[in-house]
Amino acid sequence: MIWQRTLRAGKLTERVLKLFIDTGKDEVFSLIQTLNIQVTLTPVLPTKIKDDEVDIVIGALRSDLTTFMNEWRPMFSRFHVIIVKDPDLKEELKIPEGFNLDVYGKPDIDQVAGSSTSILFSGYSCRYFGYLVSRKKYIISVDDDCLPARDPKGFLVDAVAQHISNLTSPATPFFFNTLYDPYAEGADFVRGYPFSLRGGVKCALSCGLWLNLADHDAPTQALKARQRNSRYVDAVMTVPARSLIPISGINIAFEREAVGPALVPALKLAGEGKCRWETMEDIWSGLCVKIVCDHLGLGVKTGLPYIWRTDRGDPIASLKKEWEGVKLMEEVIPFFQSVRLPREATTVEECIIEVANAVKERLGSMDPVFARAAKAMLDWVELWQSVGSSSSRSSAV
Repeated sequence: MIWQRTLRAGKLTERVLKLFIDTGKDEVFSLIQTLNIQVTLTPVLPTKIKDDEVDIVIGALRSDLTTFMNEWRPMFSRFHVIIVKDPDLKEELKIPEGFNLDVYGKPDIDQVAGSSTSILFSGYSCRYFGYLVSRKKYIISVDDDCLPARDPKGFLVDAVAQHISNLTSPATPFFFNTLYDPYAEGADFVRGYPFSLRGGVKCALSCGLWLNLADHDAPTQALKARQRNSRYVDAVMTVPARSLIPISGINIAFEREAVGPALVPALKLAGEGKCRWETMEDIWSGLCVKIVCDHLGLGVKTGLPYIWRTDRGDPIASLKKEWEGVKLMEEVIPFFQSVRLPREATTVEECIIEVANAVKERLGSMDPVFARAAKAMLDWVELWQSVGSSSSRSSAV
């Protein structure tokens, strides 16, 4: 077999390995697994993306990032990395060498955002500070308790490349394609799909999925403590217009200029903790960004890439903290389903201001958490505009 002769001759380069993989032969995959050959599955990008157009943003809730960064080295080493330390984390961060990165902590947050608004960036919300200070076209956000996933053949998945592939190909929110993403390799539009809509629209947000620990709420995870997600679905789809989704900042990417201000750290639960089950800021953020995308005619994709999410936290202990949020969702979802933004709102910032005013007017009297969320949204828009304008002036000097 040519494969075996190539191995014996010591001529198995990355390029040659890809040629063997492309044959799709089971014998090749079996030998790769037997010999423990490390392969990173990188999708073919539809457009040429420069390395300096991408920021990787990581919110650090734990001090030792050594294993995390080393596992992600094959994907992160090409790009600039922004690490934002949770303002409540006292220990010094441990970060291995060999990365192009900037690290931000509480003093930086206070200097840029002001101590009065630093509460916006507590806990998992610290990642939003990275969104704020980034000046790159694309931002990819990964949590510090997640590792690269492997596809069913055992190959490492390049989550960065897949996110960029999602963002640089059109989305189709106005007519569902039953073959999922028609722009993916080997796919196309189905019979009956209107030709007038086949050009698609800009994809502004890519929502990846994860293996191992699924994104259940605390009640579900407590009841299904041993359940793990092992199902890898090789597909990407556009979320239809007017359909809401509860995105998770664990594994997302977005075009910063297109929707950055809509990713807002606003909804804070009373007694919010440091486990994913104890927070709802990203769910609220996802609802905001989706209705903004629908209003502005932008697309949102979900599916690939997968990451591997490690176990963390106690769902039963978290249940008391999250239960408030579970109840609030029964009021939140009907509200967002009914929101219609005025035609005069033509920018992301204007859209978020309109949503904030509606939250204050229609939900503010139900629970103080909504009034606080509305104010946080307005503060966020003001901060985004202030930091953006000051950075533009600095770049021009």
